[in-house]
Amino acid sequence: MSFLVIQQIGPMATVQDLGRRGLSHAGVSGSGPMDMPSFRIANALVGNVENSAAIEFGGTGGSFSVLRPARIAVTGGAVDIRLGKRKLSPWESYTLLPDDVLSIGALRDCVWGYLAVSGGVDTVPVLGSRATHVRTGLGGYEGRRLQAGDRLLLGRDNPGANLALRQLWRRSGGPVRIVPGPQDDYFSAETQRAFLKASFIVSPARDRMAQMLDGHAVHAEGGHDIVSDGTCAGSIQVPASGRPIVLMAERQTTGGYPKIATVATVDLPRLAQVPSGRHVSFAAISREKAEELLIAERTALRERMANLVEKSETDDVSGGMPS
Repeated sequence: MSFLVIQQIGPMATVQDLGRRGLSHAGVSGSGPMDMPSFRIANALVGNVENSAAIEFGGTGGSFSVLRPARIAVTGGAVDIRLGKRKLSPWESYTLLPDDVLSIGALRDCVWGYLAVSGGVDTVPVLGSRATHVRTGLGGYEGRRLQAGDRLLLGRDNPGANLALRQLWRRSGGPVRIVPGPQDDYFSAETQRAFLKASFIVSPARDRMAQMLDGHAVHAEGGHDIVSDGTCAGSIQVPASGRPIVLMAERQTTGGYPKIATVATVDLPRLAQVPSGRHVSFAAISREKAEELLIAERTALRERMANLVEKSETDDVSGGMPS
């Protein structure tokens, strides 16, 4: 048996895999990572299968050790990573030995980071997934956020070389793309135009369930209450306060506020990574265009992960982040 030992850790760290699927009709939220591409790349860098469980952390990482040698990789964005006094780089994998202490500092210009360990975190699956849903205490490590002193069992390691991205994974820029609806008819044409012209501020009132947007109040002329219906990741609900709420990975499965639009899946990780206090704006696209963009991104991601390059432990390292 091998374990990842948590010596210190930030307040928003959980065990995640790709999440639960097909259970929304039973009121079970999908959960899973806030930044899916970064999560998948982290697992690929250490040779794990795509749905292996890893650690997601918000804001600050922590310090970790292992009982047996393991490969590790940190993704998400720019962050100070050290193996003892040696400075490491994100988006690359390294060998962590039992005498080493891995330290991960605060993320810069992003919110969510990922620590993958070869073999994956081997917690007991709940409803087919190891993903943590904090609000219900479902899955993950005892259904809760991770804390100092936790010892996470690791799966069987797949021996292999340490790897790096040949080219950094870059997020698209510009306005966050949205698909109007499903209750856009609750909002006047003037309100919808104003919504697309507005600049919103990402509020500190955010977690894995949702994030609120400030700076421009949105009024639903058709009323701010509807018969509760299904939600999806990226649903933009508008309550009576006029402050839009974007539903994220740990969202509720139904909601009773009208949804003016839905963030395109391809852009949801980018929105999740916008630090609090930053401005965001939106651009409307068709559902067909949103699907085309997602297919193109997933194709590019598969190609990037299939073309990882072997690296030497003596290579120079420097911090980098996708933009």
